[in-house]
Amino acid sequence: MTVQFELTSPEAPKKPRIRRGGWSWGPVEGAKLRVGSLGGGIQSTTLALMAEHGEIEGGPPDVWLYAPVGDTNATREHIRWLASGNVLSTPIIELDEPAVPLRQAIENRVQQSGRYVSIPAFLDGKKKGQDRRQCTREYKVDRLNAKQRELMGFKPRQRIPAGACEVWIGYSTDEVVRAGAAFETWAVNRFPLLEARKSIGGCVEWLKSHGYPIPPRSKCFFCPYRENAEWLWLKENDPEAWLEAVKIDQLIRETPGMRAKSYLHADRVPLDQVDLSTAEERGQGMLLVCDTGCGL
Repeated sequence: MTVQFELTSPEAPKKPRIRRGGWSWGPVEGAKLRVGSLGGGIQSTTLALMAEHGEIEGGPPDVWLYAPVGDTNATREHIRWLASGNVLSTPIIELDEPAVPLRQAIENRVQQSGRYVSIPAFLDGKKKGQDRRQCTREYKVDRLNAKQRELMGFKPRQRIPAGACEVWIGYSTDEVVRAGAAFETWAVNRFPLLEARKSIGGCVEWLKSHGYPIPPRSKCFFCPYRENAEWLWLKENDPEAWLEAVKIDQLIRETPGMRAKSYLHADRVPLDQVDLSTAEERGQGMLLVCDTGCGL
């Protein structure tokens, strides 16, 4: 009989981060730098293009920042299109790849060597839940903060005046619970899509009405927060990324010392065994529309 234990990090537990900065409804008065966080998905693309059309007060920002991590080929191609010079007049700065790629950090956890980072994989144990979400903070937010400091001309740990940087984040009304103040005292978060009362559906309609293509969802190709339709799209349109996601899904279950097995899909079965068919394909479409049976 094999006894397994919870995997613990060799590092001392960190205290919860406190939001010390601010947030603003509208332009931040006195800001020295205005940056936009550009992930290449529907919301941030709509935000960037709305600013280009003059529909965001105080916009466009001085620069857009793109921090690649585990993006699909489609997302990278979309970013290149936005940066082509024929779409956005505001420059896009693409950050360097992380020193330790997220894929390697996941492998390090399995091998128990080097720096590792956990992703919010679904756990199948006595208490079903998700693993810690370290990836967003370490591979997105911290890198973007470092670049913002650099653009303002400040070195690490050098004091920056409060409210010096206005940061645009493309949260739509569907994600209002995610909107909040910045963690850094010198940063002020702004959510122009909330100001414009745009939902993700409203973003799609705006893009269509202006003749723009609908970009793919900008998540890491192995992000556990993908929905079935997104996994299916990945499988059919980017088979290379799909196969890599399947490998990562298998890999995370090899982590030693875990009481619960980890999965990329919420069904908690191997990714290549998940039923990704739609309700309509399973013969349930009419039942979802009408529960009286008249469509049978």
